[in-house]
Amino acid sequence: MAAQRSGAAGVAAGDDADRARLRQLGYKQELKRGLGVVSNFAFSFSIICVMAGVTTTYNAGLRYGGPASMTLGWLVVAFFNGCVALSMAEICSAYPTSGGLYYWSAKLAGDKWAPLASWITGWCWALTTSTDFSLAQLVQVIILLGTGGANGGGYMASKYVVLAIHGSLLILHGLINSLPIRWLSWFGHLGAFWNTAGAFVLVIMIPVVAKERASVEFIFTHFNTDNDMGIHDKAYILAVGLLTSQYSLLGYDASAHMIEETKNADWSGPIGIITSVALSTVFGWIFLVALTSIVTNIPYLLDPRNDAAGYAAAQALYTAFHQRYGSGVGGLVCIGIVAFGIFLAGVACVTSNSRMGYAFSRDKAMPFSHVWHRVSRNEVPLNVVWLCVVVAFIMALTSLGSQVAFQAMVSIATLGQYISYVLPIFFRVTTARRSFSPGPFHLGRYSIVIGWAAVLWVALLTVLFSLPVAYPIAKDNFNYTPVAVGGVLLLSVGSWVFHARFWFKGPIVNVDM
Repeated sequence: MAAQRSGAAGVAAGDDADRARLRQLGYKQELKRGLGVVSNFAFSFSIICVMAGVTTTYNAGLRYGGPASMTLGWLVVAFFNGCVALSMAEICSAYPTSGGLYYWSAKLAGDKWAPLASWITGWCWALTTSTDFSLAQLVQVIILLGTGGANGGGYMASKYVVLAIHGSLLILHGLINSLPIRWLSWFGHLGAFWNTAGAFVLVIMIPVVAKERASVEFIFTHFNTDNDMGIHDKAYILAVGLLTSQYSLLGYDASAHMIEETKNADWSGPIGIITSVALSTVFGWIFLVALTSIVTNIPYLLDPRNDAAGYAAAQALYTAFHQRYGSGVGGLVCIGIVAFGIFLAGVACVTSNSRMGYAFSRDKAMPFSHVWHRVSRNEVPLNVVWLCVVVAFIMALTSLGSQVAFQAMVSIATLGQYISYVLPIFFRVTTARRSFSPGPFHLGRYSIVIGWAAVLWVALLTVLFSLPVAYPIAKDNFNYTPVAVGGVLLLSVGSWVFHARFWFKGPIVNVDM
């Protein structure tokens, strides 16, 4: 009994310390603090979902560089992405609040620039659309293959059906995110388990089942320059090919956004960021190598006339099982494992985005902030959860008019996320270089070097994401990323100059200090 009382007292003391630290940052405790370090990690790990990232971007990887670009490029991306994660973790430890990225920018940019830095950083978040729409497209492929494939009379869903699937998935994710935090924690744990166990099963199953396997030399050295995109320069192809790996390692800021619901926040949050990135890097690379081991005919996998209508990863898995057993059912099971992982990632995406929206509205930086800031009786920001769902669906409507337009939306989500990651890091290594006061987790004397590596890497990514992906350039292959991202930044700055600068002063203190 004495031990139980001592343990309870320790938990209470920890809760009091978290509450006191949040109060020092200017906020009162409104969300239920029911997550531990494992749960915090699980949300980020679920969002990253490397099985999903590798599978949904595999076409681009094969087209731009092929096996060598993916398997070796992954290691390059992992190193620099690790620098971004370490720098974010250090800042997260110093400022453990759900506002995360935009709050960090406000505190690190200096009094003069704090409101503008906070405003720009805060409006660079959007991820749910690309996650759930990617899942809807994969569900379409599963249905196609399950009904006979494109060459066997299989059902090819129209763009309207795909959008309906997308909407249904969003509604499910909204309902799950309306549950109390203890249930959300369970889904986070399930996502982490599924990513680990699913990747483990697939890594063993894929090479064992395949009758035809690529050589080790092919996996690590074959460089594909035959992309039918009019790009033949190897350096250019390699640069564009790196983006496949970068797309797969995104979303780990969730640990920061869930931090006001996490115990021992200034330590658990940073550990959640680092461990999710580290494990995703390792598991993702192993899964990528396993999947590439059954690639023996790149042109066929990319051919839109194959059974999977050109969905390379699905076709590779389907073919491997069909050659071995005369049926592709096993391949559909493998694709289903990936699809459920993406579903769980979508749950975590809505959770993370809603917490960012909650924090932003708490500081009155969103229209109708008083509506989005409300917390339900389950201590969940219910209104902003459904706002995220609605916005994600509206963004996906662009796919009805033009797939190019939708890809621009996805580009905003991906590149915008990394810009929001790096802005507080940039302020940390410049304006706050001498004034920054680290938390329990810090990088010591390596902090500035790692921070600058992160900043320069994201600057390079911004250029790579903006490169043309096909020649000659035409309206149906034009890379609208710089236009889309530039447009968002222009709107953010414009709204600041003409409106927000008169009333938005950055994070607002809502407690008596």
